[in-house]
Amino acid sequence: MMLVRLKTRRVMTLLLVLLTTMALSLAAARAQDEKVLVVGSAEFVDSFDPARSYSPTPIMSLQVTYDTLVTFPADSADKFEPRIAKSWDVSEDNLTYTFHLRDDVKFSDGTPLTADDVVFSFKRFQNIKGNPSFLAATIADVSATDATTVVLKLNATDPAILAKLVAWPFSIVNSKVIKEQGGSDAADADTSDKAEAFFASGSAGSGPYILESYEKESQLVLVRNPNYWGTAPYFDKVIYQNIPEAAAQKVALEAGDIDVALGVTPDQVDAINATDGLSVYTTGAFTLYYLAMNRNKEYSGPLSDPKVESAVRYAIDYEGFRKLAGPGAVTPAAMLPAGMFAAYGTDKAPARDLDKAKSLLAEAGYPDGFETTLEYPTYTQEGLNIETLAQKFVSDLAEVGIKVKLVPGDIGTFIEKVRAGNVGFFLVWWQPDYLDPDNYLYFLPGRNGGTRVQWLEKDAEPSLLELRDKALSEVNPDERVKLFAQVQDYWQANGPYAPFLQGSIQVAHKNDIQGVFRHPQWLLDVATLSRVE
Repeated sequence: MMLVRLKTRRVMTLLLVLLTTMALSLAAARAQDEKVLVVGSAEFVDSFDPARSYSPTPIMSLQVTYDTLVTFPADSADKFEPRIAKSWDVSEDNLTYTFHLRDDVKFSDGTPLTADDVVFSFKRFQNIKGNPSFLAATIADVSATDATTVVLKLNATDPAILAKLVAWPFSIVNSKVIKEQGGSDAADADTSDKAEAFFASGSAGSGPYILESYEKESQLVLVRNPNYWGTAPYFDKVIYQNIPEAAAQKVALEAGDIDVALGVTPDQVDAINATDGLSVYTTGAFTLYYLAMNRNKEYSGPLSDPKVESAVRYAIDYEGFRKLAGPGAVTPAAMLPAGMFAAYGTDKAPARDLDKAKSLLAEAGYPDGFETTLEYPTYTQEGLNIETLAQKFVSDLAEVGIKVKLVPGDIGTFIEKVRAGNVGFFLVWWQPDYLDPDNYLYFLPGRNGGTRVQWLEKDAEPSLLELRDKALSEVNPDERVKLFAQVQDYWQANGPYAPFLQGSIQVAHKNDIQGVFRHPQWLLDVATLSRVE
């Protein structure tokens, strides 16, 4: 009997091993069949909640996990196209927009999307009063007249309203799910809404993907939405792998561990292009790199003086920065990037003049210069190492007697300090929230950018405020060009900013990955990518 029991036990063990092996083999086969895209990038996350988010990693994921009313073409930003709204009407006074929704859209849980979800999403965004809330400043009311009609009323004409509606804060969320997660669109949503944590663990959208998981400073995983109303994306799963350093991204791409690298540097391009099976996609960018000088002397000392601000602009070696940034990089004429509607071309860009810089410093009472600190984040943005840019400013400004001590910091902490308005002198970049020159009026008094350097409305010339308000409300394209020319003229001579570079973008990828690699609004839309089979 004991022998029979031993034989039986041995057979069961062998059977269990066989079944386990078969299961692993089947799992491996399924994994091989699964279409997976791995994207290497430097993670920058503040929130995955579209009403609160204001950082690159969520912007990329929100584009494919949620829908907006309107959108741009996949490869450009030269016109508006339907997304959830199949059409829209505009009143003669440009104050009322009526959107007619598709009736076949479902959220990822299968719930039909209706006009009530749009109303909830917009009101929640407005009332949470998060970092991107200024995008809704001209919206007076939003209402649903039936299940497929949304009426948006403005409190002032807004020539950029459609461009704003493409942006991520206007993502349409499943109101039922978000309410269950503690979400609110009430007037006190800035304190009563408790749904933010949910957005980092799941999805309540109607886009082609669903957020499956997020591990901080490790990876973000998206999976295909089985209830997506549009054309299903090619990849079943997309993994954004956090790889902060450009060198590490290059190594990972060459090893085959990632398919796309978003953070390679200009000096890596030739080597990657020379590697069998790899290529680099290069294009210009609307991203502005600039120095900011706080107008509050308590924080910035001499840099609060407009003459010193101007001296800093004359002291910059613009050509040297273009060489650092590589092919495609240009010097912007002002705080409006070359190539955008109404922007000056590079023919009006500033040039270095050390004698002029020294003369201005002497007029301001600093003939021998002064000492200061420059704060910046330790980060690589679109292939440009911010540390490298900061180090060049040490030598540039030293030539006119300004001795700079560098103060690097974690990007999250740095951004929080800048938003609080108490950083004296800092180096940072700006990517447009929406693709209209209106967005760059952010850098005038009374707007968020001005507030962050304490360039306040109460201290501004009335004529500048009048110009700002005209530029914000004018809808005639020809008149807009004239108004923005005046704004740029002002920035070139005044203001607490020194824009010094408009970089290019390098996206390295395996040759079998095809699609649209970069968009000025949502950066990378993984739903447009596929693999050559």
